[in-house]
Amino acid sequence: MKQMPPKKRKHSKKATGQDMFRLLTETAREEKKNLRQELLAPLGLEEFFAKGNITINKRTCRGVECKLCVKACPTSALFWKAGEVGITQELCIYCGACVLSCIVDDCIKVVRKRADGTVESFSKPKSFTALQNDISGKKRFEMAKNVFPEPDNYLKRYKPTQ
Repeated sequence: MKQMPPKKRKHSKKATGQDMFRLLTETAREEKKNLRQELLAPLGLEEFFAKGNITINKRTCRGVECKLCVKACPTSALFWKAGEVGITQELCIYCGACVLSCIVDDCIKVVRKRADGTVESFSKPKSFTALQNDISGKKRFEMAKNVFPEPDNYLKRYKPTQ
Protein backbone atom coordinates (compact mmCIF):
# COMPACT_ATOMS: atom_id res chain seq x y z
CA MET A 1 0.00 0.00 0.00
CA LYS A 2 1.34 3.33 -1.04
CA GLN A 3 1.41 6.15 1.55
CA MET A 4 0.30 9.58 0.50
CA PRO A 5 2.35 12.59 1.57
CA PRO A 6 0.59 14.86 4.08
CA LYS A 7 -1.35 17.71 2.54
CA LYS A 8 0.15 21.12 2.89
CA ARG A 9 -2.07 23.64 4.59
CA LYS A 10 -2.20 27.16 3.43
CA HIS A 11 -1.83 29.64 6.27
CA SER A 12 -4.08 32.61 6.14
CA LYS A 13 -2.54 35.95 7.01
CA LYS A 14 -5.57 36.96 9.06
CA ALA A 15 -5.18 34.65 12.04
CA THR A 16 -1.79 33.47 13.22
CA GLY A 17 -0.41 32.58 16.62
CA GLN A 18 1.83 35.65 16.63
CA ASP A 19 -1.08 37.98 16.03
CA MET A 20 -3.00 36.43 18.92
CA PHE A 21 0.01 36.71 21.24
CA ARG A 22 0.53 40.36 20.27
CA LEU A 23 -3.13 41.09 20.84
CA LEU A 24 -3.08 39.44 24.28
CA THR A 25 0.05 41.29 25.40
CA GLU A 26 -1.31 44.63 24.21
CA THR A 27 -4.59 43.96 26.03
CA ALA A 28 -2.76 43.03 29.23
CA ARG A 29 -0.61 46.16 28.97
CA GLU A 30 -3.69 48.33 28.44
CA GLU A 31 -5.50 46.74 31.40
CA LYS A 32 -2.48 47.34 33.64
CA LYS A 33 -2.31 50.98 32.51
CA ASN A 34 -6.04 51.49 33.19
CA LEU A 35 -5.76 49.90 36.64
CA ARG A 36 -2.79 52.12 37.45
CA GLN A 37 -4.67 55.26 36.37
CA GLU A 38 -7.71 54.20 38.37
CA LEU A 39 -5.64 53.62 41.52
CA LEU A 40 -3.58 56.81 41.23
CA ALA A 41 -6.40 59.17 40.14
CA PRO A 42 -7.72 59.85 43.67
CA LEU A 43 -4.21 60.78 44.83
CA GLY A 44 -3.91 63.51 42.18
CA LEU A 45 -0.38 62.47 41.24
CA GLU A 46 1.25 63.18 37.91
CA GLU A 47 3.09 60.41 36.06
CA PHE A 48 6.70 61.36 35.29
CA PHE A 49 7.96 58.00 34.10
CA ALA A 50 6.89 55.85 31.17
CA LYS A 51 7.95 52.60 32.83
CA GLY A 52 9.51 51.49 36.03
CA ASN A 53 10.22 48.69 38.43
CA ILE A 54 10.90 48.48 42.15
CA THR A 55 12.41 45.51 43.96
CA ILE A 56 13.31 44.82 47.58
CA ASN A 57 16.12 42.49 48.56
CA LYS A 58 14.43 40.44 51.30
CA ARG A 59 17.80 39.19 52.59
CA THR A 60 19.10 42.65 53.48
CA CYS A 61 15.80 44.30 54.39
CA ARG A 62 15.43 45.23 58.04
CA GLY A 63 11.76 46.07 57.81
CA VAL A 64 11.00 44.56 61.21
CA GLU A 65 13.32 47.09 62.83
CA CYS A 66 12.44 50.25 60.92
CA LYS A 67 9.56 50.20 58.40
CA LEU A 68 10.82 53.63 57.25
CA CYS A 69 10.22 52.94 53.57
CA VAL A 70 6.58 52.07 54.29
CA LYS A 71 6.15 55.38 56.14
CA ALA A 72 7.92 57.38 53.41
CA CYS A 73 5.94 56.02 50.44
CA PRO A 74 3.49 58.73 49.26
CA THR A 75 1.17 56.27 47.48
CA SER A 76 1.23 53.39 49.98
CA ALA A 77 2.78 51.14 47.31
CA LEU A 78 4.93 49.64 50.06
CA PHE A 79 3.11 47.93 52.88
CA TRP A 80 3.80 45.64 55.81
CA LYS A 81 2.69 42.02 55.38
CA ALA A 82 3.52 38.85 57.27
CA GLY A 83 6.85 40.03 58.64
CA GLU A 84 8.15 41.66 55.45
CA VAL A 85 7.65 44.67 53.22
CA GLY A 86 5.33 44.05 50.27
CA ILE A 87 5.02 46.01 47.02
CA THR A 88 1.97 46.96 44.98
CA GLN A 89 3.64 47.67 41.62
CA GLU A 90 0.57 49.43 40.21
CA LEU A 91 0.73 52.11 42.94
CA CYS A 92 4.46 52.85 42.74
CA ILE A 93 5.32 56.14 41.01
CA TYR A 94 9.10 55.48 41.24
CA CYS A 95 9.73 58.68 43.20
CA GLY A 96 12.63 57.25 45.24
CA ALA A 97 11.35 58.26 48.68
CA CYS A 98 11.73 54.66 49.85
CA VAL A 99 15.39 54.53 48.78
CA LEU A 100 16.11 57.83 50.55
CA SER A 101 14.59 56.61 53.80
CA CYS A 102 16.05 53.08 53.79
CA ILE A 103 18.79 52.43 56.35
CA VAL A 104 20.40 49.67 54.24
CA ASP A 105 22.22 50.42 50.98
CA ASP A 106 21.22 48.31 47.95
CA CYS A 107 18.11 46.99 49.70
CA ILE A 108 15.50 48.78 47.56
CA LYS A 109 16.26 49.15 43.85
CA VAL A 110 14.29 51.45 41.58
CA VAL A 111 14.66 51.40 37.80
CA ARG A 112 12.62 53.96 35.90
CA LYS A 113 12.36 55.08 32.29
CA ARG A 114 11.47 58.62 31.35
CA ALA A 115 9.27 59.50 28.36
CA ASP A 116 12.37 60.55 26.38
CA GLY A 117 13.86 57.05 26.82
CA THR A 118 16.38 57.90 29.57
CA VAL A 119 16.70 55.01 32.02
CA GLU A 120 17.59 55.83 35.62
CA SER A 121 18.53 53.22 38.22
CA PHE A 122 19.42 53.72 41.87
CA SER A 123 19.53 51.71 45.08
CA LYS A 124 21.44 53.99 47.48
CA PRO A 125 20.44 57.39 48.89
CA LYS A 126 23.76 58.81 47.67
CA SER A 127 23.18 57.69 44.07
CA PHE A 128 19.59 59.02 44.17
CA THR A 129 20.67 62.49 45.38
CA ALA A 130 23.48 62.54 42.77
CA LEU A 131 20.91 61.73 40.08
CA GLN A 132 18.57 64.48 41.30
CA ASN A 133 21.47 66.97 41.41
CA ASP A 134 22.44 66.00 37.85
CA ILE A 135 18.87 66.52 36.64
CA SER A 136 18.67 69.90 38.39
CA GLY A 137 22.02 70.93 36.90
CA LYS A 138 20.82 70.08 33.39
CA LYS A 139 17.64 72.09 33.93
CA ARG A 140 19.62 75.09 35.23
CA PHE A 141 21.95 74.87 32.22
CA GLU A 142 19.00 74.77 29.78
CA MET A 143 17.37 77.77 31.49
CA ALA A 144 20.61 79.77 31.26
CA LYS A 145 21.06 78.70 27.64
CA ASN A 146 17.54 79.95 26.82
CA VAL A 147 18.28 83.34 28.35
CA PHE A 148 21.76 83.61 26.85
CA PRO A 149 22.00 81.40 23.74
CA GLU A 150 25.41 82.85 22.83
CA PRO A 151 28.21 84.40 24.90
CA ASP A 152 27.87 87.66 22.97
CA ASN A 153 24.34 88.16 24.34
CA TYR A 154 25.66 87.80 27.86
CA LEU A 155 28.46 90.28 27.21
CA LYS A 156 26.02 92.80 25.72
CA ARG A 157 23.74 92.55 28.71
CA TYR A 158 26.43 92.49 31.40
CA LYS A 159 29.36 94.58 30.32
CA PRO A 160 32.59 93.59 32.04
CA THR A 161 34.06 96.29 34.28
CA GLN A 162 37.73 97.10 33.91
